[in-house]
Amino acid sequence: MKKFYLPVIVFLLLTFTSCVDVEERYDFKVDGSCNVVYGFDMSRAVSVLMNLMTDSIKATPDFAAKKDTTLNFYSAMPDSIQQTMDSSEVKLAKTSDLSVKMDLKKNLMRVSVNHVAKNTADLEYYLKNISKISMNSQLAAITKNTGQTKTNDAQQLITGQDYYTYEITPSRFSRIIDKIKFNAFLKRTQSTLVMAKAMLIDMPYKLVLNFAKPVKRVNNPKAVLSADRKRVTLETDMDEVIRNPAVMNLQIDF
Repeated sequence: MKKFYLPVIVFLLLTFTSCVDVEERYDFKVDGSCNVVYGFDMSRAVSVLMNLMTDSIKATPDFAAKKDTTLNFYSAMPDSIQQTMDSSEVKLAKTSDLSVKMDLKKNLMRVSVNHVAKNTADLEYYLKNISKISMNSQLAAITKNTGQTKTNDAQQLITGQDYYTYEITPSRFSRIIDKIKFNAFLKRTQSTLVMAKAMLIDMPYKLVLNFAKPVKRVNNPKAVLSADRKRVTLETDMDEVIRNPAVMNLQIDF
């Protein structure tokens, strides 16, 4: 299982320099639990990349591979990394799954990270720590010796988005972008963002939050509230976020 993880992530990191569609989804349950999914659809990036590849590269076994699998986040980590984690990080990783769907010949490449939070405190801890755990342990360890010069910038785009401050209670979901951390993120990933813009490829982002009861108030004018007031949807892209980071700020009372 662990051997499969390496080529998938390496390819993910390389293709991310072109384009990725990001969808962040939260499903809040009546009992206070929440299922949160980070989805990365790199199918358009694969399509662009395939046009740049030679026939000899396309003929390699990696490009003929088809995968549709789900791995436990913790079990996919090398043993050496598992041993460095504290009990809270282990618990977080063990309650998260990584799903991969890949068929390069059909320009299909989707990766998602799924976590079930048992309550609001669990969810807040997950959101505050999943980027750090992914960046400092799993992806960093896996790409450490690949020899790919582009992996660092792309890796940070995938797992380095730790620039939010969260407040989550049984009646409120709030996040505010930390401009200092966001500017540092932009500095770290500047070369990747410039490359994507030069290729005239956008980086769309979609946030969907489903609630068990009607929403009372949403403070972001770009957020769309469904007719039954139980779903909030926010759509933007990286260009808009760079121009106006506050577009990502959100406070929902329900």
